[in-house]
Amino acid sequence: MERMAPASDSEVNPDVTGPLSLAIFSLARAHRALAADLLRPLGLRPGQELLLMFLWEHGPQRQTDLAQHVATDSASMTRTVQRLERSGFVRRRPSADDRRVTLVEPTPASLALRPRVSEVWAQLERATAGDLSPALCEEATTLLRTLEQNVGDTAVPATAPPSRKGAPMPTPRRREPSAPGRRPARASASPRRPDPGR
Repeated sequence: MERMAPASDSEVNPDVTGPLSLAIFSLARAHRALAADLLRPLGLRPGQELLLMFLWEHGPQRQTDLAQHVATDSASMTRTVQRLERSGFVRRRPSADDRRVTLVEPTPASLALRPRVSEVWAQLERATAGDLSPALCEEATTLLRTLEQNVGDTAVPATAPPSRKGAPMPTPRRREPSAPGRRPARASASPRRPDPGR
């Protein structure tokens, strides 16, 4: 598929005042489009492979745990599981320990995709890194994780009333640093990631 060269900030919006945010949006859009192209022959949409990779690695899971893993809400996760179920890649069954709990597990059909999904992710990684050296890739990864932390640490309360002219803007909340080696818990009001099944 032939792709157009990315537009510069000034071409997209000559009055842009957030070039870093615009660059992040543009990168995310291009990365997701490439992932969609690579996953389409496998019958998957971007994000669905993350759920399958987690199931392959950890075995049957509750939907709530899957939603937490991919940082989405329960409704979006239900839609994703239903789509994967219709495609024959997962199935739902009652837990042997608690019949009230439903587990999601990968099917043999999805397990057959595992090496192909791994190759897709290798292709995506190579395309994203381009000619960057391993040292620059590591530096870029660290920077992107820092930016994610910055965004995740700042959340405006969802119940805040619309700002009025002359009224003070709500103060973003800052969370306490998490323990070393652990990702901080996502604030309920922070932006959600896109629905993995879309």
